[in-house]
This record gives sequence, C-alpha cells and structure tokens, in this order.
Amino acid sequence: MRSADRGPGHPLVGAGGHCTYNPEPLADFVDFFVLGDGEEVVGEITDVVSAWKAAGGDDRTAVLRAAGTVAGVYVPSLYDVAYAGPEVAAVTPRYPSVAERVEKRTIADLAAWPYPKSQLVPLTEVVHDRLNVEVFRGCTRGCRFCQAGMITRPVRERPADQVRQMVADGLRRTGYDEVTLTSLSTADFSGIGDVVADVVGDPANCGQVSVSLPSLRVDAFTVGIATELQNARRTGLTFAPEAGSWRLRQVINKLIREEDLYGAVESAYSQGWRRMKLYFLTGLPTETDEDTLGIARLARHCVEIGRKYHKNPSVTVSVGGFVPKPFTPFQWFGQNTLAELTRKMHLLRDELRRDRGVQFKWHDPKATTVEGIVSRGDRRLGAVIEDVWRHGGTFQEWTEHFDLDLWLDALDRHAMTVEDLVYRHRTEEEVLPWDHLSAGLHKDFLWQDWRDALAEVGLEDCRWTPCYDCGACTGYGIEHVVASAVPPAGGSQGTGQDLARGGEVPVTLSPRPVPAGVG
Repeated sequence: MRSADRGPGHPLVGAGGHCTYNPEPLADFVDFFVLGDGEEVVGEITDVVSAWKAAGGDDRTAVLRAAGTVAGVYVPSLYDVAYAGPEVAAVTPRYPSVAERVEKRTIADLAAWPYPKSQLVPLTEVVHDRLNVEVFRGCTRGCRFCQAGMITRPVRERPADQVRQMVADGLRRTGYDEVTLTSLSTADFSGIGDVVADVVGDPANCGQVSVSLPSLRVDAFTVGIATELQNARRTGLTFAPEAGSWRLRQVINKLIREEDLYGAVESAYSQGWRRMKLYFLTGLPTETDEDTLGIARLARHCVEIGRKYHKNPSVTVSVGGFVPKPFTPFQWFGQNTLAELTRKMHLLRDELRRDRGVQFKWHDPKATTVEGIVSRGDRRLGAVIEDVWRHGGTFQEWTEHFDLDLWLDALDRHAMTVEDLVYRHRTEEEVLPWDHLSAGLHKDFLWQDWRDALAEVGLEDCRWTPCYDCGACTGYGIEHVVASAVPPAGGSQGTGQDLARGGEVPVTLSPRPVPAGVG
C-alpha cells in the first residue's frame, strides 16, 4: 500500500486534480502527483515510463527520479520533511537534480485541446449523465475562499466556434439530449448568449436538447440568457451568493450585491422557472450571526419575487461549512470549531423553520471538520488516514458510513490534535506543508489579499483592471490583457470611471480586528 514498500513489479500510482495542491496527506501512498493542466504532461510521463521499461524496468527509484524531472510532476519520495512541534520546519530535496519548488503546468491555448473527442457513454444511469463541454478554464473574479479560482488562473477561453462544434459532435456521437457548458463561471464566457441560442435553436436538435449552465454568477445572468434557456426543457437553476451580507461578501471578495441576486432571480422566474437553489458558506472569516441570518433574509425575498409569477415558487438553501484551502488568501485562517459550525446551522434551521417555499439543507459539520483535517494536513497525516482505514473507516465520504470518532481516535494515537490541524490560525512566517509547490501565485500576493479581507476590501476582476501581479500570467509567459469591453451586467463591477483607474470596491464599514496569530 505504501510507496516505499513497492518494487519494480508493482504499478506506478499517480494522482492529479485540485486536491493534489496539498498532496502531503497522501504522500506515503502515491508515487507521483501532477499539478495543473494534464493534457501535455500525461504524454511526457508516458515517455518516461516507456524509456524506463525499454532500459529493463528493474530500478523503481530511477523511474521516479526521471518522473520528478518532468515539469509539473511532484514525487514525494524525493523530498525530506522536518518538523517543529505541530508545524513543518522545512521541506528539502534529497538530490541536487530535484527542483526545490515544483511549478504547476498551464495550457496557454485551449483551442489546441478539443477534449474529449469521443467520450465513453455508460450503460447505466450515472450522476451528470449528459454531455459536458468545457468553455473556458480559470477565473480571475478573485473569490478568496475559492481554491479552484486561484489555482486555475489565468482565464483561457475556448473559441466559440469550437464550442459549437464540440457540442454538435458530442451530441451526435453520444445520443445525449442534455449538454452542460462547464467552467468555474459559465455565464462569464464572452459568447455565452450566442452559443446557448445556437445550441438550443440548432435544427438538428429538434428543440429537444436542454442546456445547463453550472455555477452561475448572479451578476452575469441576464434575461437574455434566461430566455434562451427556457426554449428547451427547464432544469433547476443554481446561484451561489456564498454569504448572507454585503459586508461579508466584501471579506470573501464575492462582489455580488443584493440587487444582482434579485435581478437574476426575477429573470429566471419571469421566464418560467419555479424552483432554484442558492449555495452559501458559513464559518467564513469575521462572520457574525447577523451575516448568518442574512442567508434566511435573502432566501425569503427570492421566494417573494417568485410569487409575482407563480403560485408556489421554491428556493432551496444549501449551506456548507467553510474549509480553508491551500493557495488561497484564507489558507492562514483558523477554521470554525465543530461546536460553532453546528450552532450556526441550527441558528439558520430555526430561523427558516416556518418559511413556506424555502427548503434548508446543510452539510454535516462533523464531516466538515474532517475535511479541514485533510485540507491543510502535512505528511504525518498519512499514518492517521491508514489508521482510520484499518479500523474500518471505508467510504467515509458516505453519510451512512462516516464516523468522526474514527478520526479523532486515530489522531490521538498519533499524538495529533484537531486544534493544531484545523482550528488554529497560521502566521505569515510559518512554513506551510505545500510551500515547496507552486500554483503560480506569489505568496506575498495571497498574504496581502488576506489582509485586505480582514479590512473588508474587495478587488475587482483583473480582466477589467490593471494587473494585480498575482503571478498567474507573468509566471507562465501569458500576457495580462485588460478587457476592452464593458464588464458583464451587475452592480458589483462598479462604474466605468472606477474601472478605468483600477479602483477598488468602496468600503464603508470599519475593519474588523485581526484574529490572534495572523500578525
């Protein structure tokens, strides 16, 4: 099971994706990790393995050292880790040829990768049983809680004509009657209105193809988009305001005003939708009970808007506990305790108990606590994960199998605590378990963004402003381009004069005190 125990006859175990930006908890079990875009690097790894096999394939260390020379590939066994109490003291390469810091891979031109060309179609019904077409990659909205938005920078759009062709080819090859245009914020795609209209209106689809737009930004959702979507079968709409008050949305840099949300909701209800879902987080930095209860107030008003158009409109409020993630400005924040998250969920539950038309769902705070353990844990956590498994902890992501006590007992046996791993604030000087890896962002940029969060200062999308020097463009030879067009509709974008001078969103409230331990 452990990488150190495998010989030449065992398979090489690799992993990729967003969770690998802190691979340390799984470093004992996975031979190599890939950071960033995988389209190019998978071929390069294949070349390394092929050459190793051609040379006899009898020295496992040799192939791992060769894989470690591939840009974007991190091999944990090539690094030594030293500790100082609950913190990491240093991570150092074991060999001179090993990079001190592994940089992520970035595909600059998505047009060169129209993937997949022929996808597998399951024989059984599965989750997301539909055609998925990626329209762009990356996000520069700068939501401070969002790891995906930070690590996938910069924004790279797929040409609209290529999107249309991928949809047409994919529907023909698979037989699906639903297509999802995927990205971190699909409504921000430059040609989204025309693309949706072309897909829905394509005579080849006979009006039977529905289009889904996941992760909709409420300040980019317009009546025009709603009108096009309603021409096909209506599915539920999901919006993600994330926080219940404008003050807290400035803290997390989700610069959506209430009028943005209500305008998007009215656009949807007016075009025939009867139900929608709103996503929120609780346990965010500086959050108060007033912020939490603001979630209920927003949901109630959305239902009131719906009643202007329908007899029984429905709004589902889905709330999750916030877990700080690596390579975000909140990576230094001490996560809310289990007791505090539970209290906030119950506060909302009681507030919404009598509201007709509002359904409240929440993520188990106990599971959120374990997510916090593995989110920012170091390499020592591998022994804990193995311990949980050996004591019956399989399928821990399934509600009916999850058991928090398995994790707490395993931590205790390995002299580790939830307080050290999850609840404590990190300092600027602390060596983070992932500091020897790079998501393309300058650490001082993230720290300053954390300070701006505590001061309730919002930053505009850098597509509409001069460069903030986060490192995502310049570090990978991609030129930062300020958009020449007017920003998408929505009050959060400010005035043209504000954008021309690169101004920040106005802040009217006084900064909150800095939490203990963050400088």
